[in-house]
Amino acid sequence: MSNLPTYQADFRDWKADAEFPARPLRTNEWRNGLLVRMPNHLGDAVMALPALCALRPLLPPACGLYVITPESLRQLYATVEGVDGVVCLEKPHSWWESDLFHDLRSLRMGAAVLFNNSLRDTLMLRIAGVPRIYGAAKRGRSVLLTRAFRFPPRRSRELAGAHLAKRCMAIAAALGADVSAARMPELNMSHMMVTLTDTFCALARHPLHLVLAAGAAYGAAKRWPEQNFRKVAEYWLRRGGVVSVVGSAAEREVGDAVLAGLPPERCFNFCGETSLNVLMVLLKSAALCVANDSGVMHLAAALGTPGVAVFGPTDPAATAPVSDKWLILYRKLSCAPCFKRVCSDNRCIRAITPAMVLRAMRELCRKHGVLLQRKRVSPTLPATDEHTRNSGREI
Repeated sequence: MSNLPTYQADFRDWKADAEFPARPLRTNEWRNGLLVRMPNHLGDAVMALPALCALRPLLPPACGLYVITPESLRQLYATVEGVDGVVCLEKPHSWWESDLFHDLRSLRMGAAVLFNNSLRDTLMLRIAGVPRIYGAAKRGRSVLLTRAFRFPPRRSRELAGAHLAKRCMAIAAALGADVSAARMPELNMSHMMVTLTDTFCALARHPLHLVLAAGAAYGAAKRWPEQNFRKVAEYWLRRGGVVSVVGSAAEREVGDAVLAGLPPERCFNFCGETSLNVLMVLLKSAALCVANDSGVMHLAAALGTPGVAVFGPTDPAATAPVSDKWLILYRKLSCAPCFKRVCSDNRCIRAITPAMVLRAMRELCRKHGVLLQRKRVSPTLPATDEHTRNSGREI
């Protein structure tokens, strides 16, 4: 592995590129508890989970920890121990509706933490009557914050000084959280209501199920070429595996391109066809995941699934998956990271070849006991049973 262009994210400690004096709240200042405005995007939300959980022990008995999140991510927080309630935003990029202010006022929370950079959300929390609000000093909102935390600005074409998860943790530490033993929380899916089709059940039980996340909501520049993903899929099929591509409905054509010409009885395009719950089941049960820098990458890593991440115009120093089970393939070029949504040549991400990804996959298989076949096996999937098809209960 030494000659591969790998980047290693270090989470042995949570030291960020800025540290702030700890000023814990007094018991009476918490009132009924804490609101945390989590990021809108799945990947950012997952990276903020360690800091969210580090805040929980600060709360006095009988105080609650509530998150504010887009409706699309509600089920994520149902798997996080210590989250007492979820306040959902139907339109997270718009002004909040009047009934939401009523709900927040009735909660009588003593403090709020913002793990996003929105000026609008900061103002909304002020209008909702939250007396103490904490967050990064961004977009002119410092005057509205009880404490505004200033982090060093990003330098053009240089890797970040600290990971997003560590910056969130620095804010938690400033409120008095003990971050010395912080980690990604275990996502508890045992109580979720998940109804799976026969195909989903069979994939979840297959010992060699490979999940490919070939899309990227940010833009085409983040996408490793579809033909490269297809070569990865072809290799996995030759070794006895089955393959599924996951993503949003907008990435359906990407999934079709990846699987073009491959046997449909062993390859499945689920882009736009999975709820968050079903996606979590597929990722949790997968043997391996190969992904672009995306929300699926972060979710798979948080669920404990090993994987390979391909980075190009974005910054692995800031957004690598929070896991020691992932290998990040990245070649630092003079023009990167540029964060372009569209690029004329995509030479940074094209510098990562299928051979590199396959070598990384074999390394992970050896390390995590994934036993690939040397001969072709039957294309049929294992039978399902009623217990697998309908597991858990509704939240």
